[in-house]
Amino acid sequence: MNILVIDIGGTHVKVLATGQAMHRQFESGPKLTPKRMVAKVRQLVVDWKYDVVSIGFPGPVIHNRPMSEPWNLGKGWMGFKFAPAFKRPVRMINDAAMQALGSYRRGKMLFLGLGTGLGSALIVDGLIEPMELAHLPYKKATFEDYVGIRGLERYGKKKWRRYVADVVERLVAALEPDEVVLGGGNVHKLKKLPSRCRAGDNNNAFKGGFRLWEEKGNSDPLQSTAVEGTLKHKEPGKSPK
Repeated sequence: MNILVIDIGGTHVKVLATGQAMHRQFESGPKLTPKRMVAKVRQLVVDWKYDVVSIGFPGPVIHNRPMSEPWNLGKGWMGFKFAPAFKRPVRMINDAAMQALGSYRRGKMLFLGLGTGLGSALIVDGLIEPMELAHLPYKKATFEDYVGIRGLERYGKKKWRRYVADVVERLVAALEPDEVVLGGGNVHKLKKLPSRCRAGDNNNAFKGGFRLWEEKGNSDPLQSTAVEGTLKHKEPGKSPK
């Protein structure tokens, strides 16, 4: 089975398919609607063969559908029918969760994506829990305001690095993970990684997208994928089987 993985970001949409050595991309931004995204992706990969599609979406996802409109993209994502648009089966997951899935090794792992905002996901013994930590209160605003792109631009690299270290320390104390993976486009701006952290790679989002279709013995495609046996994806508000 050939899989097309689509990683939707605030500045670019990146795509990679089974058997392809290099990803392709195009600019996203506040005018990107889902209809335009599908049209551009199909045009970009017209020479690629794919049977199914994985999508990493920058926001909460339930049952393969966006649950809110992304603040940094255009409108119309909620209620859009992706499978008919691509004429293929589609699985959608939060973008941070998809990168976390591609970064996962074992045990309890916290993923934090330092990009346009702050993506977050927790995996415990193969159970994925997409999280929305970005908008929790921190200092005079939210975590995202200090460690996302706005914080980097407002405070500069030196202060931003201190805020990242402090946020990681607070979340580690609260969630007690075995390790933390720091991903996203801005992780390379850190001079030194906080304790118990390892750097992720944006290409792990593609790996996670491929893993979404690696089922083993579960008839519900929304509930499980395979990592070291069976890795279950828990949708927000729904208990895993």
